[in-house]
Amino acid sequence: MSAETRPYKDVLVVGAGFGGLYAVHAARQAGLDVLCLEAGAGVGGTWYFNRYPGARCDVESIDYSYSFDDDLQNEWVWSERYATQPEILRYINHVAERFDLLRSIRLDTRIVSACFDEQTSTWRVTSERGEEFEARYLLCATGSLSAPNRPAIPGIDDFAGEVYFTAQWPRTEPDLAGRRVGVIGTGSSGIQSVPLLARQADQLTVFQRTANFSVPALNRALTHEDQIRVREEYSERRRKSRLSGGGSPHLAYPKNGTECTPEERLAAFEKGWATGGVLFGKTFPDQYVSEETNRCAQEFAEAKIREIVHDPETAADLIPNDHPIGTKRICTDTGYYETFNRDNVALVNLRKDPIVRITEWGIKTEGSAYELDVLVFATGFDAMTGALNRIDIRGTGGASLREAWREGPVSYLGYQVPSFPNLFIVSGPGSPAVLANMVLASEMQVDWLLELIRHADAQGANQIEARADATEKWTAHVQEAAEETLFLRANSWYLGANIEGKPRRFMLYVRGLGTYADICTRVAENDYAGFEISS
Repeated sequence: MSAETRPYKDVLVVGAGFGGLYAVHAARQAGLDVLCLEAGAGVGGTWYFNRYPGARCDVESIDYSYSFDDDLQNEWVWSERYATQPEILRYINHVAERFDLLRSIRLDTRIVSACFDEQTSTWRVTSERGEEFEARYLLCATGSLSAPNRPAIPGIDDFAGEVYFTAQWPRTEPDLAGRRVGVIGTGSSGIQSVPLLARQADQLTVFQRTANFSVPALNRALTHEDQIRVREEYSERRRKSRLSGGGSPHLAYPKNGTECTPEERLAAFEKGWATGGVLFGKTFPDQYVSEETNRCAQEFAEAKIREIVHDPETAADLIPNDHPIGTKRICTDTGYYETFNRDNVALVNLRKDPIVRITEWGIKTEGSAYELDVLVFATGFDAMTGALNRIDIRGTGGASLREAWREGPVSYLGYQVPSFPNLFIVSGPGSPAVLANMVLASEMQVDWLLELIRHADAQGANQIEARADATEKWTAHVQEAAEETLFLRANSWYLGANIEGKPRRFMLYVRGLGTYADICTRVAENDYAGFEISS
């Protein structure tokens, strides 16, 4: 494609999930010519592809929504405390239509390469079909959890039955009635889908390599009174959320767990458990730094699991013993542990009886054989870096992003990598990303980046690049912040531990959205220190 026919834009956005859609809207508002390229056949990102049974957000729906438009905020009526995937996708499509975003989005356009042209200071991007695009700035909103993990299990291609991945669930729901179904994986998607799959299947076998803590969501319909109250509180709720660690207005107990009596601590944990979901992990301010407080939280959760699961051996297998609670993301469920009391459900602890191979007829472990009709992989994602590493991204001097991240991802503020000028990442490694409310965090980051572009334009500059020294300091700071917590005690996907051969580096900024936003504000006020802005 010649330069004359190649579409040229101010900003090229990759990905049409929450972050990408807001980037399109905000870039337009800033007077920039913007185009978004999306691999899926519809908008929504994570919420377009993850259609598996039970898919639901673990952040309350009234918080997991855009805040940039008061009318949008007040007109949309969420039906439940924790929204399901179909409702979230309806909301995203409503936003796309309401703000006429679809005219700036190319669907079914998967990017395979992006190359920086040093002569023109522009990015040239190529799609899977060979289409070419050019832009001054490339903004990657490719998602933290959008590159599905296909595990390297021997014989994975040999199974003769039906195979499904929770991350790529078919749009037409499979009929599992009377079928023998096996599920591999007990992370969030496994924990959410297992209760519903158990109701459909004749027999469900859950293959668990690593047990995860899950807290009942205690989901409920939002009443008319709730809707009125939320709208009255929205402004203050959003203000608190932006200042918080997790991007929601939740407040921890006013004292550290170590400062409480056992009775006071127990009462706080009971209240946290009754609150539902991941917020139990934030009952006390010191829950991720104090071994004592964390151990008390873990013992409390273990007792709850034993109360729910009737068979003591199954309960013991379902209780994690390899990480402090919350250092792998606490899952949110509806009836997960109760499901193992059903006669048609069996748990296979792969730590005791590992998979040898997948066969034509099912799964062979070291000690048993399981004949199956359907196999479901709930095996998660190559998180944080996977989506970008699947694109051949080349910066100045032919620098490869994959090579830059070969020993683990580096970034300045999570936004940029040296040698890749004019390339920005939303919710990338080195930012709070999945440790915070992704919708509010995306709004904050996109607004900040567009102000940086405006600043460069005002100077007549056409190139923005993170300095190597600033990147080194920020990457070290991200690691040091994690080392002050218990997070490094877990072999989690936060460190890339779920992907064979992936370098171990904690990829998230643990000090929270409010602290991160404050740091970004100070950088901007200091004339964008750490960035080289030039012509």
